[in-house]
Amino acid sequence: MNTPSHITLNRRRLLCGCAGLATLGLLGCGQGGDAASGASAPAEISAQSSCSLDGMQLADYPGPKGQIRYAGVPEVQWFCDSVELLSVLLAPEQVRAVVSAHVQDMALADWEQPRGHWIDARQALYVLGSQRRGSMGPTAVSFATEATAQAFVQQHGGRLLRYAELKPDMVDLSGGALHDTRM
Repeated sequence: MNTPSHITLNRRRLLCGCAGLATLGLLGCGQGGDAASGASAPAEISAQSSCSLDGMQLADYPGPKGQIRYAGVPEVQWFCDSVELLSVLLAPEQVRAVVSAHVQDMALADWEQPRGHWIDARQALYVLGSQRRGSMGPTAVSFATEATAQAFVQQHGGRLLRYAELKPDMVDLSGGALHDTRM
């Protein structure tokens, strides 16, 4: 027979059990979070790193590079130019869950052979329209600080934009031979 005190006891057991499961779930998330944050850390360019869009070897070309890690995809997706990465990130049809996206701080990376100095692509500042050329020609030069981006603009020209100010048409990859009317 269920008496009110018996119902209260069962309700306590249920609530304690739920609280215990929630605690275990949070502990599991904490452990998985460490693995996930390691998976979102930027990778380093190797001699074998090639662009996910066109297969170009990253080490063979100057200018800022990019990388994206997608949820459920263990391999880093490399981009031989930051403008390619931005084109993918800003594409309206982009639906894959992005775990992390990184570009290089070109105030610190060597232009001719950029290695390391990775920064969050969505926190970076970009200079578009400068005289410097990347692997795809005109590029979006990435920086971690406004001061270094402004110094670059003073030396090489261009326009400084924050990630939130970028529009898909600013990083459109459909130019080149596709639109060359001289051919």
